[in-house]
Amino acid sequence: MLYISRSCGVSNLLRIKRSSFSHNPLIEIYKPLRTRTESCLRDGSTKYFDFAVIGSGVAGLRYALEVAKHGTVAVITKAEPHESNTNYAQGGVSAVLCPSDSVESHMQDTIIAGAYLCDEETVKVVCTEGPDRIRELIAMGASFDHGEDGNLHLAREGGHSHRRIVHAADMTGREIERALLEAVLSDPNIYVFQHHFAIDLLTSQDGSETVCHGVDILNTETKEVATGDGMAMAHRAQAVISNMEFVQFHPTALADEGLPISPTKTRENAFLITEAVRGDGGILYNLDMQRFMPLYDERAELAPRDVVARGIDDQLKKRNEKYVLLDISHKPREKILSHFPNIAAECLRYGLDITSQPIPVVPAAHYMCGGVRAGLQGETNVRGLYVAGEVACTGLHGANRLASNSLLEALVFARRAVQPSIDHMKSSLLDRCASDCWDRPVYPTSLGTSVVEKIVRRTREVRKELQSIMWKYVGIVRSTTRLKTAELRIGELELEWEACLFQQGWEPTMVGLEACEMRNLFCCAKLVVSSALARHESRGLHYMIDFPNLEESKRLPTIIFPCSTPMDSTWSSRQVHKQIC
Repeated sequence: MLYISRSCGVSNLLRIKRSSFSHNPLIEIYKPLRTRTESCLRDGSTKYFDFAVIGSGVAGLRYALEVAKHGTVAVITKAEPHESNTNYAQGGVSAVLCPSDSVESHMQDTIIAGAYLCDEETVKVVCTEGPDRIRELIAMGASFDHGEDGNLHLAREGGHSHRRIVHAADMTGREIERALLEAVLSDPNIYVFQHHFAIDLLTSQDGSETVCHGVDILNTETKEVATGDGMAMAHRAQAVISNMEFVQFHPTALADEGLPISPTKTRENAFLITEAVRGDGGILYNLDMQRFMPLYDERAELAPRDVVARGIDDQLKKRNEKYVLLDISHKPREKILSHFPNIAAECLRYGLDITSQPIPVVPAAHYMCGGVRAGLQGETNVRGLYVAGEVACTGLHGANRLASNSLLEALVFARRAVQPSIDHMKSSLLDRCASDCWDRPVYPTSLGTSVVEKIVRRTREVRKELQSIMWKYVGIVRSTTRLKTAELRIGELELEWEACLFQQGWEPTMVGLEACEMRNLFCCAKLVVSSALARHESRGLHYMIDFPNLEESKRLPTIIFPCSTPMDSTWSSRQVHKQIC
């Protein structure tokens, strides 16, 4: 999520000056600069805000509530305010809340899961401050499950040595989002603008330093303004990117092909079967009902996600099968239904009763451990740009995220970014004419409806092709040959798609929802492949068959500095606006 300080607005283009932005999966970028929001105001008037937050996940909402004590806040979200990855987080939030547990133990579990690539100071900060962030949520009205003794019910998930997962059945994210959103909507200093999508950050150079002044936004309902992906936008704005090779695959997404009743249409997003199912005793079997995880790790089903995902992937390839089975049916029916009501209901829609039948599951791409490189207060190398959530690489996750540490990280860094943002806002000068320094993006109305529809259709086809390339060549198990093949095919596909656009009359300053998402997908795909090719070892989530061992000499983050990758010739690597003053 992006946070911006001191913002103003103009009608018809929601251009947020010195602002924040969000990326699809729980990404928070904070930008404490003077911000301007154009449009989103139905009467066409101009409204000024002290802070702008783009994205309505846990980090953005938590941040907004704090800075609202010091000024007015605009929260910009691409869909409905509750539509965020936070809302779909099932498992819970990890924190040390039991006397038998300790911060040191949580730190150790995090560092081990992260294959010793974690930043130890960051890990200490998050594990130490985490319990207070949970208590703040409870004080705000978030309701978590309690045991018969009246204390919080703490679950255990893969990679954790203690029971430390605070949860609300299997809908924890939804409960956290509910509590935060309720507080946000009742705060008179916070204004929520839904169906707005970020295109690019507005930047300038101050000597050798890049300064962020705002963000261009597209209103996806009125077509007046547009959105984008946080990591891609930050990369185009000269932010340092780190550890993009570490893509976490959730080991147990629901496999539609194994359901008694097949879904009538393909899911847009995988339905995840929370880690807590394995934490509560769920067992993984192949289709011959042979338990296989003990073959891969002594922790069996409680091994970290990367180990479990690779174990499942190996079984599927060796046996030429499309899914494995996750069985929790040996547990009492009442316990299953009380702990996993959402999963039980979803499976029952397709004729599967998880209290008596195993669940068909497959791994699915789920979480980016890398992202925009951030310091202990969410600061980046771009002055005024702060990040938290999945868009950020704080050093907490290292080479692999420990289960349920993501919401915790978002809460901690959202809070830590507040004071620097306030300080920056107070020291900034508001320039109400600043937006005139950049060309404004335009919606391609001039091309005509039929041309725009043709471009959208081709863009959707290209998106599926890119996803296929990434899954086939940049998946759970990698090789140099396959990564280079991916690099070549992605480059060819991108150039072909851009040629299609510009042959139809598209111009560099034109924006549309599908096109902006597509260019961000290309940008991020290239960052992942470039980072993966740079790491000549197997560590955490990055497994290379031609470099199968972990090398102590290579225990360093992968870093992509501004302009250090050969992306300069494509539309996806350039900002759609141009600084003109």
